[in-house]
Amino acid sequence: MNISPPFAPDGNVLVVGGGLVGASLAIALDAAGCRVTLVEAAAPRADAQPSYDERNLALARATVNGLDAIGVWPLAAAQATPIRRIRVSRAGEFGSARLDAARHGVDALGWTLPARELGTSLLRRLDACQRLVRLAPASLTSLIKLADGWRAQIKTSDGIQHSDAALLVGADGTESFVRAQLGIEADVHDYQQTLFVCTVTPEREHANRAWERFSDEGPIAMLPLAERRCGLVLTVSSDVAADVTAMSDADFIALAQRRFGWHLGRLSRPGRRHPYAIKRVAARNLTAPRAVLVGNAAQTVHPIGAQGFNLGLRDALTLAELVAGAADPGAQELLERYAARRAPDRTGTMAMSHDLVRFACMPEPWLAPFRSLALLAYDRVPPLQKLLARRGMGFRGQPPRAVLERVP
Repeated sequence: MNISPPFAPDGNVLVVGGGLVGASLAIALDAAGCRVTLVEAAAPRADAQPSYDERNLALARATVNGLDAIGVWPLAAAQATPIRRIRVSRAGEFGSARLDAARHGVDALGWTLPARELGTSLLRRLDACQRLVRLAPASLTSLIKLADGWRAQIKTSDGIQHSDAALLVGADGTESFVRAQLGIEADVHDYQQTLFVCTVTPEREHANRAWERFSDEGPIAMLPLAERRCGLVLTVSSDVAADVTAMSDADFIALAQRRFGWHLGRLSRPGRRHPYAIKRVAARNLTAPRAVLVGNAAQTVHPIGAQGFNLGLRDALTLAELVAGAADPGAQELLERYAARRAPDRTGTMAMSHDLVRFACMPEPWLAPFRSLALLAYDRVPPLQKLLARRGMGFRGQPPRAVLERVP
């Protein structure tokens, strides 16, 4: 990354949470020459970190650019599958929108990568960090405000440790302990939906195409994977989630087939299913004195459109870009710049995911022609098509410089 010299030697940054976003931030700061302490509740193994689960992540082009800039993508690329086309539609309605990488002059709109594979690559890259102090397994137990930072009490396997930091970063997920300790309130919306993820094998080749399909019952997505497999993302109402969990493989595949249709022929060989309750959590503030929130601690969005990690990584890389050249990483002016830089992307992405799931899945028949016309407009009107593609590739607002670098 082309980042300015590091901040003063006493300007330690404490990152709480070593999931996908927290680990990426720690790597980016270390690469820029910053002093960083990373606190992670799980042991430093891919099978111990809950963020490194069975989901298949749809990584936007901007995200892959950013991962490449911090040295993670070369470790993960061999396990990734390019997404060259995307189709968005709604069951029973005539409109659809299609994106094609070639039409927009790129080799791929994004890539699909299992979260566990990305996690393994992050751990390998963390091992190569030069200045980073990693505490894992460890947990933050309390915070004391100092005049020029924070003193954290951290429980480790070797006992209680204390760490002073000029900047505290909460990257500890939706139920953020840091957010609560800072007194930052969050707005919560329960979608009353449960997401099921697994892999399936379609009868036809996916041809590097991803599908997003809506219905009254919720969205369903199909992501291309290696070896002719696909990652299935199926949303159901929470009141039937227990029934879906208990289904046989045959019954689950029948449900997925009915919801997705026959675009890829018959679906078969479902992998292990994993349910996730869906809710929207939005912190009312991104910053507090000498503290900042990133990733799911700042905002947890509906998984429609696969924006969660993509948005969180842009948080992390923007913060790293600002901190890297600063004499004081916790300065109020720096944190205000961070919040201002992230506002358009954060607000726009959260509104898009929230409004889309409501508009696309509402059962009112009178909405059908408006939905179809909107999809057709995005498909056939060049400025709208360009806007859809740009945002789909993760370029919104003032992105961090790292995501603008091209993948070799």
